[in-house]
Amino acid sequence: MRRFLLVLAVIAVGTVGVVTAATAAGRGGDTTPALLARAATLAYQPAAQATGVSPTSPVTVTVTDGTLEQVALTNPQGKQVTGSLNADRTVWTSGEPLGYDTEYTWSGTARGEDGVGVPLAGGFHTVVPTKQVRGVINIGDGRTVGIAAPIEIQFNSHVEDRAAVERALSVRTSVPVEGAWGWLPDEAGGSRVHWRPKEYWPAHTTVSVAAKLYGVDYGGGQFGAADVTSDFRIGRAQVVKADAQSYRMVVVRDGVQVADYPASYGLAADPNRNTRSGIHVVTEKFTDKRMVSEQYGYDVVEKWAVRMSNNGEFIHANPASANAQGSSNVTHGCVNLSLENAKAYYDTALYGDPVEVTGTPVQLSAKDGDIWDWTLSWDQWQRLSAL
Repeated sequence: MRRFLLVLAVIAVGTVGVVTAATAAGRGGDTTPALLARAATLAYQPAAQATGVSPTSPVTVTVTDGTLEQVALTNPQGKQVTGSLNADRTVWTSGEPLGYDTEYTWSGTARGEDGVGVPLAGGFHTVVPTKQVRGVINIGDGRTVGIAAPIEIQFNSHVEDRAAVERALSVRTSVPVEGAWGWLPDEAGGSRVHWRPKEYWPAHTTVSVAAKLYGVDYGGGQFGAADVTSDFRIGRAQVVKADAQSYRMVVVRDGVQVADYPASYGLAADPNRNTRSGIHVVTEKFTDKRMVSEQYGYDVVEKWAVRMSNNGEFIHANPASANAQGSSNVTHGCVNLSLENAKAYYDTALYGDPVEVTGTPVQLSAKDGDIWDWTLSWDQWQRLSAL
C-alpha cells in the first residue's frame, strides 16, 4: 500500500512540472501566436461599384488589422490619381479632384497581421452631368477697380440649386469688409450672382475671390465645369456727384473735390430722356462711341464716352450742347461735357467708379441695366442671397 501511494506522488509531481514549463514558455514569447493573428480587412470610400460619385467627394481606402503596402487608383487611360498614406499606413486619401463620367479602379496590396497579402480591388464610376456649366468672374487678376464695383459671376446656364453654388463662393479682403452675395434675374443665357459690399469698398483694399465650382451639383443634372478665382485691388476712392438741378458735375477723389464741370443732363420734360437718379457704376470707356436712336433720329459719334449704365447713359463730350452746359438740361439722358472737360474726366475714370445722379424725376432701376446693385437698400440686397 505504501509503495502504491509513492508512485502516485511521483506521477503528480511530474505533471505539475510539465504544466509549469509550458506556461513559462508562453509568457516569455515576443510574438502573437499565429492562430491569434488577424487577416487584413479593407474598406473603400466610395463603396465598391458605386456610381454617380461626385468628382470632389473624399476617396479613401482603409485597412484594419494590417498596413497598406501599395495603393493605386487608376482611370481607364492608366493615369494614377495622386494621393498619400497616413503615418501608420492604414489610410490612403486622394489628393486631387477626379474626372466626370470616369471609371476608377483600385489596385495594390495590404498586408495583414497574419503576414498574408490582400489585394486591393474593385472601383467606382463618377457622375455623368447632363451639362457642365461654366462661370466667369467680371474682374480679372491684377486689375484695379473703383469703389462701387460689384463682383459678378455670370453662368452659361440657369442655376437651379443656388444655395449649393453660393456655399462654394468666398471673398477675402485685406481689411474687414461687410458684404453679401445676391442673385439677380438670369441674363446673357444664364444665372448671375453678384457680391456687393454694404458700403463702398475701402480704397486700396486687396480682394481675393474663390469660386470652387468644379463638382458642385447645380441641380437638374448640371454640374460646375471648373473653379474660377480672381485677385484684384480697389483703387482710389473717386465719386462723381452729378446733380442735374445744379447743371454741374463734380468729381471727388479721396474726399477732396478735384473737378467741377459745367454739364447738361437729360431733358426733364420727356421721361424717356431723363437721366436716371441713383448710384450708377462706370463699366466701359470709349475714345469714340457711335450713338444711335431711331426714336429721336440721331446717329452720331461722340468723343470721350464713359458708360455708366446699360440703358444708354454715358458721360461724354458733346459740342452740340455746349451752350446748354452749366445752364439747362437738353440731352437724351447722357451727361454732356465740353471736349476738354470730358477728356479730363475720361482719363481718371475706372471700371467700378460710382456716379451718384440726383435731382431728376425718374429713378434708376433693374430695367435700366446690369449693374443696379446700389439701387437696393442693404436689407433688400441681403434678401437676394440663396442662403
